[in-house]
Amino acid sequence: MQKIVTHLWYDKEAGEAAELYTSAFPESSILNRTLISDTPSGTAELLTIQLAGQRFILMSAGPYFKFTPAISFLVACDTVDEVDRLHAQLSGGTDLMPLGTYPFSERYAWTTDKFGLSWQLMLMGDIPYENRITPTLMFVGDQCGKAETAMETYTKLFGASRMGPIMRYAEGEAPDQAGTVKHGSFSLEGQAFAAIDSAYEHGFTFNEAISFVVNCDTQAEIDRYWEALSAHPDAEQCGWLKDRFGISWQIVPTAMDRMMASGDKEAMGRVTQAFPKMKKFDIAELERAFGNAQA
Repeated sequence: MQKIVTHLWYDKEAGEAAELYTSAFPESSILNRTLISDTPSGTAELLTIQLAGQRFILMSAGPYFKFTPAISFLVACDTVDEVDRLHAQLSGGTDLMPLGTYPFSERYAWTTDKFGLSWQLMLMGDIPYENRITPTLMFVGDQCGKAETAMETYTKLFGASRMGPIMRYAEGEAPDQAGTVKHGSFSLEGQAFAAIDSAYEHGFTFNEAISFVVNCDTQAEIDRYWEALSAHPDAEQCGWLKDRFGISWQIVPTAMDRMMASGDKEAMGRVTQAFPKMKKFDIAELERAFGNAQA
């Protein structure tokens, strides 16, 4: 199972978004589609999809959060035609950086799709890449200058992780401070990430529209990640937490997949009644709820 999975929160459009994304990328499909009742935001539709060999979770759960460019998705492209095709298929909002030639790439665009999600489409040339799609974290506002610390924090916490190359701002690149991260790469549990600092006034920051699900096999694992990451007690709910950099994570037992895929509506209903009462997930309590529903 993929250890860390990107989770995208939509108002009502998760199904439509899943269709768009899986049609745009090769090696892509909708793996599962489930309705979950009685969640804190009402009835939610949950889809698990595969994009270019990577899993994503999309959820329709109400108009509570909006995507921002604070987290975007860098797509590694092998040809100019691929950049252009993806731009034509995905672009439906605003181009933050228009399709064209830039010093770092012969063909590049930073665009938003019709749902507001940000994509960076880049001809890689000779630049090696780990994954076709890389979540890119932009540290702005009060978090600007903390990208390197965040990268170090995450790579120390997660197994099979490493820091990659860091490109730094030089003197004279104001308002960005010399030495902060112009672009840095890192990998967590086989998932590539990138991070940048930006001192410009952007008017946005991280929020719960994009979070990262950490799949845990044991309660001890849940406890460890929860203790290490949670920095805002008021944000703790149903396995969700927010770290000291403002990024949202979901610390989730892998047993939940089995429960939600069981097809037993009564069992699933008991579980969905149990977990809204939790902040940090309690595997034993979830198993008791699931078992009681089956008895």
